[in-house]
Amino acid sequence: MRGKLPQFVQSDDPMNHVPDRMTGTERLSVEPAADAAEWDRFVETVSGGTFCHLAGWQSVLGGVMGHATHYLTARAPDGSLEGVLPVVRLSSPLFGRRYVSVPYLNDGGPLGTTAGVERLVAEAELMAERDRATLQLRMRTGPVEAEASKVTVLLDLPDNPEELWKRLPSKLRSQVRRPQKAGMTTRFGADQLDAFYDVWSRNMLDLGTPVLGRSFFQEIVRTFPSYFEIGCVYQGDVPVAAGAGFFFGTEFEITWASSLRSHSASAPNMLLYWEFMSRAIERDARTFNFGRCTPGEGTHRFKLQWGGETVPLPWVNVPRADSAKSRGPGRSARLVSAAWQRLPLRVANLIGPVIARQLPWW
Repeated sequence: MRGKLPQFVQSDDPMNHVPDRMTGTERLSVEPAADAAEWDRFVETVSGGTFCHLAGWQSVLGGVMGHATHYLTARAPDGSLEGVLPVVRLSSPLFGRRYVSVPYLNDGGPLGTTAGVERLVAEAELMAERDRATLQLRMRTGPVEAEASKVTVLLDLPDNPEELWKRLPSKLRSQVRRPQKAGMTTRFGADQLDAFYDVWSRNMLDLGTPVLGRSFFQEIVRTFPSYFEIGCVYQGDVPVAAGAGFFFGTEFEITWASSLRSHSASAPNMLLYWEFMSRAIERDARTFNFGRCTPGEGTHRFKLQWGGETVPLPWVNVPRADSAKSRGPGRSARLVSAAWQRLPLRVANLIGPVIARQLPWW
């Protein structure tokens, strides 16, 4: 039955500050969001809210990436907000039409009361059905039957970096000390955007993956100055590892991270993650989210070595028959990836964003 997905919310959760006033969906209306401040207040107080749900993503995904954005609200007859769902329409000749909540990020599914969520999901399914499109709801919690081809790793943070340091295995501590002994240093701030993008785009080329455009990150810096954090590890004046992520509530997620293969012997990525963890503790974060990865692969093992726990990302695809398209590149895409690696960096960064904005696995 369309919209019957109550597993997405925990309306009985005492941390959910939105009262479940409705016992059914028929009395709720769905309207486009008109007040960004009201939307963000809801996201910041409702159970399950993340930075991926914030209203500011409309300017990033709509204004910069050029996608149609539908930020839907479910309201009771008295006008009170019962739920929110950001949906972004992506269309390409190769991958067809898709509605995603939210693309390029790891979360963004429906929030609110059980009735509010059901009403919003039903509306999103109807939008996709009318457009002959698929629908993907990205979230950290979902129905048991939902697929979890991607996972994240969550690490509980102590009160200070010294305590975290004591937790680390001696081998891991020695790997962090290696770049420090090599004279590498770390810098944080919005002024690190260019250094971050240079490292990240070069690493994406090495991996054979088209990159998101520099303008995508520039708009994130402009839109989310208090949430977004960029950090770079330097060898002298040369950036050799870089990462970027978001603070929200008591959690920090490192969403993008890369290091240059030419400096892998000095393990700058180990220093990068350690410095981000230390900074997260200093900003009172209680959880370090390592971001999306594929279970069992090298990136997943790298994240687990810090002592965190694997958490599935049970994204829901409607219809389920089309869900394989969202898992990742197939054999033909891997062949294209191998050819992409041979491109000059300047060319890859010029045409990559045009391709990356359409890829279903971003």
